[in-house]
Amino acid sequence: MQYNMETYTIPFYQVDAFTDTLFKGNPAVVSLLKEWLPDETLQNIAFENNQSETSFIVQEGKELRIRWFTPGEEVNLCGHATLAAAKVIFENSEELTRIEFNSKSGKLTVTQEGDLMVMDFPRIDSEKVETPEALKEWLGTENIKECVFSEEQDFMAILKSAEDVKAFKPDYDILKALPGRGFTITAEYGKDGIDFISQFFVPKVDLGEDPVTGSAHCQLTPYWANILRPEWDGKSPISLTGEQCSRRGGIVTCELNGDRVKLKGQAVIYSMGSITIPKGI
Repeated sequence: MQYNMETYTIPFYQVDAFTDTLFKGNPAVVSLLKEWLPDETLQNIAFENNQSETSFIVQEGKELRIRWFTPGEEVNLCGHATLAAAKVIFENSEELTRIEFNSKSGKLTVTQEGDLMVMDFPRIDSEKVETPEALKEWLGTENIKECVFSEEQDFMAILKSAEDVKAFKPDYDILKALPGRGFTITAEYGKDGIDFISQFFVPKVDLGEDPVTGSAHCQLTPYWANILRPEWDGKSPISLTGEQCSRRGGIVTCELNGDRVKLKGQAVIYSMGSITIPKGI
């Protein structure tokens, strides 16, 4: 980063994550900082970027710290923006094959395995809850298999039909009233190598639909492992493949191993440049 007396000049990259094709997957902006700027400035940058997530990275001694901001607030965990950040770092270091980030969710590692990057994230479990009356009236009781919730993460509605998940159109007033960070709607799929499909929405943090959400799969994976692999002993690694059926779409290969979930995917750099921020803003 270069400085003068009046401005910060900050390199940035826009990356499509969980895809090998431009204009697919989930876009994120990655900003490489020499030092932390005020939180208000980081939030303003994320708001200006107007992507679902902006990740900021600072080298702290021998370690990298990563933080994630939506246009509305800082979040504790974001998968696709971590994958995007790792893509940028790997592209700028030919010899590097493993990255360890410090974050609000603890240590997060990303390794390069051939064409794939593999993220090691915390597992997030859910508890079954009563289906809210608003969801029953909206989606129809006959279409909802059950609802589950994680205080760490999101409210999930499991539907009986994958086609209903694909056709789902959100009512953001209803979704904002649900507990949790966001809302996941999901169903078993069982075709074309895809075990389950989902859509994900986060209207509480100035976002509507998020195209492909790594952190949501930390919750989806243990749920579907218990449903789709009844023979699973709960100890040995188990693999599932999820498709987030947004307009952009994306595939997430998931491996559950104890209290960790490995999320595997690719990413493509769309653009790079720099932003100039006046000091004191």
